[in-house]
Amino acid sequence: MKIIRWCGILQRIALVYFVVALIEILTTKLRPTTLTPGHFSIFTAYKWQWLGGFVTFVVYMTTTYGLYVPDWSFMAHLDDRSERYIVKCGMRGHIGPACNAVGYVDRQVWGINHLYNQPVWARLKACTLSYPASGPFRDNAPSWCRAPFEPEGLLSTISAIMSGTIGIHYGHVLIHFKGHGERLKQWISMGLGLLIIAFILHFSDAIPLNKQLYSFSYVCFTAGVAGIVFSGFYILIDVWGLRTPFVWLEWIGMNAMLIFVLGAQGIFAGFINGWFFKNEDNNLVNWIQKHVFFEVWKSEKVGTLLYVIFGEITFWAVVAGILHRLGIYWKL
Repeated sequence: MKIIRWCGILQRIALVYFVVALIEILTTKLRPTTLTPGHFSIFTAYKWQWLGGFVTFVVYMTTTYGLYVPDWSFMAHLDDRSERYIVKCGMRGHIGPACNAVGYVDRQVWGINHLYNQPVWARLKACTLSYPASGPFRDNAPSWCRAPFEPEGLLSTISAIMSGTIGIHYGHVLIHFKGHGERLKQWISMGLGLLIIAFILHFSDAIPLNKQLYSFSYVCFTAGVAGIVFSGFYILIDVWGLRTPFVWLEWIGMNAMLIFVLGAQGIFAGFINGWFFKNEDNNLVNWIQKHVFFEVWKSEKVGTLLYVIFGEITFWAVVAGILHRLGIYWKL
């Protein structure tokens, strides 16, 4: 219990769903049952949802750029010893790895021993010669390279509520607009608008895209892409009727929890890798990666891409299809 990680992607999803669903339930009697004519009528009908999203935006932005982050320290456990490192901060509004308010809030709320101890920032060029992969730290690597950081922490999850608000807006469009053209006009205009905001914020260096901090530009970019991609699938499947080529996506969606736990979290691969010959690296998964993908294509990058496509996505699509055929679904 002293080192358990309290946060995670499922906890983030649960909290975002809880907040968004709570607003949806509590405001049911406060919104009209039918929309007035006009492109923006759906926004005024669900003004309480957007107010909730705006509140989370204000909380996130004021905390991220206004909270003072003092110097802090942590214990790094090396091979045969433990060493304390000090990170010099004493600033506000920093959005780099060392002194951001997102990490400071998590250290204060959860405690530094309960944060993720293999953050992606340890793979930065400033930290390791193996960049962009993980590897030994540089001799002159900054102290924060060894520090834990929670990518699914409290403040960044508050920012993720904005993503949930935009997502439920796409659902509201599906409910209230019955024509294909009306729906696509709402989704595409929203998606393009969000992408424009994201590009302006990022390329002007006002708020760069940052997944680890779940920055506002990242929220706009991912929500905008989601709207455009969703519109594309809607055109192909619902408008043009091309359902059969994409039925495997339905199978995966029907057993999304099972595939996430066994596939994305590596539990199934870990089970397979538990059976090895002489040493742990001599297992079935590594053999397939090396002999079927890497050596055949003479490229680790191309081999990795093909392994993900065929060894991960295609494999789990087939598994999901078989489970669907058998009527087996893992759900809460």
